[in-house]
Amino acid sequence: MVVIMRILCIEDDQELLEYVSNGLTEIGYVVDTAADGNDGLFLSTTGQYDVLLIDRMLPGIDGLTIIKTLRGAGNITPILIFSALGEVDDRVKGLRAGGDDYLVKPFAFSELLARIEALDRRNRKSADIETCLTAQGVELDLLTRKVKSNGAEVSLQATEFRLLEYLLRHKGQIVTRTMLLEYVWDYHFDPQTNVIDVHISRLRQKIDKNSDNQLIKTMRGAGYIIDDT
Repeated sequence: MVVIMRILCIEDDQELLEYVSNGLTEIGYVVDTAADGNDGLFLSTTGQYDVLLIDRMLPGIDGLTIIKTLRGAGNITPILIFSALGEVDDRVKGLRAGGDDYLVKPFAFSELLARIEALDRRNRKSADIETCLTAQGVELDLLTRKVKSNGAEVSLQATEFRLLEYLLRHKGQIVTRTMLLEYVWDYHFDPQTNVIDVHISRLRQKIDKNSDNQLIKTMRGAGYIIDDT
C-alpha cells in the first residue's frame, strides 16, 4: 500500500523537474514544484510537506541557503538534496547544512523513490517515539517548538533552541565546544570567539529563571553537560 505524501521539489532543470514530478504523481504522491530558490523558499515556508527535494545549485537562492534558513526557523521536514556535485566534501557540506540525505545526479528514479520512502519512514518513526525532550523540569517540544521551565513558557531564539535541543539529546554526556560549533553554528574550526559562552549564558538566564538548580553545567576544560540524575 502506497502512503500518500505531499512533496515539494525545487529544481531549476525543467526536464528533470518534470521527470521527478510526473513520476511521483503517477505513484499517487501530491507534488508541488519550484524552478528557482526564491519560489522554493516561499513554498517550503508556507506549505506543509512530508519531504522536501532540493537541488544544491539554484538561481536566486541556492539550495544550502534554503536548507539553513529552514533549519534555523525550526523546520524539521526531512530534506533530500540532489546535486551534480558528488565529491565527499560536497556531500558532507550538504548534510551538515541540515540535509537528511544526499543523492548525486544522474540518478535512477527507483533510488530516488526508495530514499524518499526511507526518509518518510524515519520521520514517522521519530515522531512516534520522541517529540519532547526533558530534564530537571525543562520541557522542549520538537513539534510545537516551545520550551517550558517548571511549567513557565520560555522564549528562545532559533540558535538558543538548537543549542538546548542538542544538549538535551546528549543528556548525561559531556558535549564539547567542537560538537556545539559544528551542530549549532556549522563551524568546522574554532573561530576563537566567545560565541558559545555568550549563548550558554543567555540560555541559562532564561532556563534557570524559574528553577533553583542550574540545568547546564560547565565541565572545565571539557565542555558542558545536562545531568538529570
